[in-house]
Amino acid sequence: MKIVLVAGEASGDQLGAALIRAIHSSEPDARFAGIGGPLMKAEGCDCWWDTSELSLMGLFEVVSHLPRLIKLRRQLVQRVVEHQPDVFIGIDAPDFNLGVEKRLKKKSIPVIHYVSPTIWAWRAGRVKTITKSTDRVMCLFPFEPECYKQYPVAADYTGHPLADAIDLEVETEPARTALGVETGSICIALLPGSRMSEVEKLSTAMLDAASILSKRYPDISFLIPAATESIVQYLRSVLPGYSGVSCRVLSGQAKEVMAAADVVICASGTATLEVMLVNRPMVVCYRVSGMTYNLTKWFRMMKTRFFSLPNILAGEQLVPELIQHDMTAQRIADEVVRWLEQPELTDNLKQRFDALHRVLRIDAAATAARVVLRQIAGPNR
Repeated sequence: MKIVLVAGEASGDQLGAALIRAIHSSEPDARFAGIGGPLMKAEGCDCWWDTSELSLMGLFEVVSHLPRLIKLRRQLVQRVVEHQPDVFIGIDAPDFNLGVEKRLKKKSIPVIHYVSPTIWAWRAGRVKTITKSTDRVMCLFPFEPECYKQYPVAADYTGHPLADAIDLEVETEPARTALGVETGSICIALLPGSRMSEVEKLSTAMLDAASILSKRYPDISFLIPAATESIVQYLRSVLPGYSGVSCRVLSGQAKEVMAAADVVICASGTATLEVMLVNRPMVVCYRVSGMTYNLTKWFRMMKTRFFSLPNILAGEQLVPELIQHDMTAQRIADEVVRWLEQPELTDNLKQRFDALHRVLRIDAAATAARVVLRQIAGPNR
């Protein structure tokens, strides 16, 4: 059995490695090749190219590398066709993988796309491209297969790997002890994003909210887990302007910071899912450029009522969402106070988060492996 996988970034490398491991557990003779990172290589994948070849962010960076990416795609397609795998699996990275998948599908090579693009929220028209490009989509969220029902493409819910990786009960005190947070004190986590552009847009309002909260609660402290060293340096450079705020910037340790916190103030994105799985109350914030915001509104580009994953999964507003002009320091502080001073709201939220965690926790790698093996055995099985 030969399987080719293409992972375009670190998260895809994680998904690919877990999938290889799960398939190997029932098909030990299966052979894997394609594009991957260190985790996929460690599981025995013969990586023709490294994931770093595709790990590009930002319009300018992608455009400047476009000739190389087109050449890589052409070489990859040729190599896959010569390899004649039982199935090709494109892991996320839709802008690259869907183009590869479309070409392979025309060559009668079975194709699976792992991680549905967010057609339910943004650029819904992409579903037509997906339909032409792949035989099957493996979805991380339970509501996603419904999006494909009226189209000639199979879609399976396989669960979210983060839900498997995070325990159903994440204790507060061990995290506080590890981070040096005093027992019984109020601790708030600030997660302004993983990219410098996000941090620059969101951190000022979050720190201004921290200043407001520090006046109300004398024993309150704040932790910021920074995703990169440049973000660490940036945040530490602005903290002296907040002399009345007890705040520490940490390098990484996001999960530990979430676990130690009474409330998390975070940027919209995957972080909101992780906070939900760690089961902490949150205030979700986001701000984009004025032009982007107006274009999104004018052309009705957003297809969902909500923009944070907990609310989208629940189909209702479980946590406050503050976007654009609503994202002020006072509004953020007010929402934190609501969580801190109305424990019945927090208790109810934790029950809802626990139920959502259980829905997502279905052993994603093993479930995805079964889908892949069923596709190889025959798409109708």
